[in-house]
Amino acid sequence: MRGREQGEHHMTNRDSLSFAPDFAQALAFFQAHEDYAVSPLVEIPGPHGVTVLAKDETQRMGLGAFKALGAPYAVARLIGKAWQEQTGEAPALTRLKDQDIRDFAATHRFVCASAGNHGMGVAAGARAMGAKARIHLAATVPDSFADRLRALGAEVVRSGDVYDDSVAAAIADAEKTRATLLADGTWPGYTEIPKLVMEGYCVIAEELRAQFEVSGQWPTHVYLQAGVGGLAAAMAHMIRLNWAEQPELIIVEPEAAACLLASHNAGEPTRGDGPESNMGRLDCKEPSIVAWDVLERCDVRYETLTEDEGQAAAEAITGSGIATTPSGAAGFGALCMRLRTAAEVKDLRPLVIISEGQG
Repeated sequence: MRGREQGEHHMTNRDSLSFAPDFAQALAFFQAHEDYAVSPLVEIPGPHGVTVLAKDETQRMGLGAFKALGAPYAVARLIGKAWQEQTGEAPALTRLKDQDIRDFAATHRFVCASAGNHGMGVAAGARAMGAKARIHLAATVPDSFADRLRALGAEVVRSGDVYDDSVAAAIADAEKTRATLLADGTWPGYTEIPKLVMEGYCVIAEELRAQFEVSGQWPTHVYLQAGVGGLAAAMAHMIRLNWAEQPELIIVEPEAAACLLASHNAGEPTRGDGPESNMGRLDCKEPSIVAWDVLERCDVRYETLTEDEGQAAAEAITGSGIATTPSGAAGFGALCMRLRTAAEVKDLRPLVIISEGQG
């Protein structure tokens, strides 16, 4: 990818690809937040009468997407780490709201590229800590997202025609201005900060584990949509780590941006080039190398969706009362493609993540 060459001279070793999240710390961080609530686990109708469990992220912490659990957590952890390096104090969660730390945070700026929701998380996280944010958006990102970012206090810069261009612009911005690059993807030489983003996503899997331990009705299949792969990898890692009953894991990508499937087939991180996808938040042509490595050891399989299949899935879920997009409905779309005959539904308890609302 253009703009990533500055990291290519670093060897990608096993340590840089490792993912051992402190998910208990992430859960404690959000439980201490006044806007935190466990997102709903609901039932929605599926094809051939199958009941589908759906984790509804469309109202998550006022941002309307699972990304509210990623960048805001990473911003807080990074400010806390910088404070400790300067003062020697490791701030407790309650200390992060104190004025002296907020004054310190005000000297920090976070920069990222976004296809929509990650930028919202960075902007919200920076605002919550008293820091600044600058978000680079490609021409393909709707103006509505830019307006929402500005409403959160972020500076918005239009950079390039496609997502890859905005990533390159954000990298160059951070190098030039000494801002902190807070990406949700990883590449050679840049892996550690996005792991904090993924650590925040682990909260979703822990919420689900607690709910299934009470009900005893564990899913047989879990469908996880993927862009660069951060959510899918965090979920897969946590499911394989500590769920009492192990489901089949299916990673779902747009046909137009199946970079994780391409990487799986190639045996190494590989681009998945294609036309622009209407699954905009999943329209990422290059995988996170950390996410790819995690998925490769989690015994997953891959499926892809056409544009029409993604749109049909969004319309079906929205019709059931949860307004979402083709990106948010991609897991459900893959499930619908699998269940082509009624004979396939016996003993099936599928789980999908409705990852974003329509806002």
